[in-house]
Amino acid sequence: MHGARASGVEDDDFDDFDRASGYSRPRTKTRPAYAAAVPGRVLGIDRGRFAVALASGGPAEVRAIKARALGRKSVVVGDLVRLTGDVSGEPDAIARIVDVLPRTSLLRRSADDADPVERPYVANVDQLLIVTAAADPVPRIGMIDRLIVAAEAGGVAPLIVVTKTDLASPDELVDAYSELGIPVVATRKGADVTPVRDVLRRHTTVFVGHSGVGKSTLINALVPGAARATGGVNDVTGKGRHTSSSAVTLPMSEPDTWVIDTPGVRAFGLAGVSPDTVVAAFPDIALITQDCPRGCPHLTGSLECALDDAVADGRIGAARVASLRRILAAG
Repeated sequence: MHGARASGVEDDDFDDFDRASGYSRPRTKTRPAYAAAVPGRVLGIDRGRFAVALASGGPAEVRAIKARALGRKSVVVGDLVRLTGDVSGEPDAIARIVDVLPRTSLLRRSADDADPVERPYVANVDQLLIVTAAADPVPRIGMIDRLIVAAEAGGVAPLIVVTKTDLASPDELVDAYSELGIPVVATRKGADVTPVRDVLRRHTTVFVGHSGVGKSTLINALVPGAARATGGVNDVTGKGRHTSSSAVTLPMSEPDTWVIDTPGVRAFGLAGVSPDTVVAAFPDIALITQDCPRGCPHLTGSLECALDDAVADGRIGAARVASLRRILAAG
């Protein structure tokens, strides 16, 4: 017999013990099936906590965290997910998001065109409503065009709402984009929002717009009780003040109708969007570029670019071609 240790444990008690090497049990790629997981929709995200509406109804919101098994997989507003854990919705209850269901659409953006990283923005929307003001702040055509490109790249239909039409006429914007087949609705503070409500019915729509255009005011008119914070325009800079700090999904009174309010944006990068996708977002321009030589980049100074002739003979506006070329050059 081996000698006894000071602790009174014999040596052969240790010799017979099967020590694990590295891990106490082998790792496996097999993940739990989570057969009892319940489906829901991500309504909002705040500091790593997710507000989720259960598909079956129940509590107004369930608070959840992302399960470690999802790794670096992003969970964004609008995602359809499956949950385990405590889904009672009680104040101290925490559920876990264990699965993200396949997305029907995904909008991405980068901070600006110099940022090479595209980040998921919102998922499972079928409309992108671009909110712009007729004045105060002045319309930013470049921003509108970028958002149309983002919609095209994400498989989402673009719409435009022009607010503050009591300050300036929306006719120029209405004419420019209606010709492209993009619905344009004009409104103003205090006006009947039924025309806007009509284009939202039975859709999931994300609202995006430059700060100060009246997006949150419009949301509050469409969704009573939404209480989205509103702000004005800086008198010195002419730029809007950020009010909404995070995206949030809000149910409208109509069945199967959701709106997603997002923070006001001052830039919308399109890093990663291909030139062909950019051109395809401008149907009138895409038609003209069919007459360009093979491999034409459609940039300013491009030899024999058909866009130059189209501007010269008035078939298309110079400002519109300039907007396209700025997007292409930045990419």
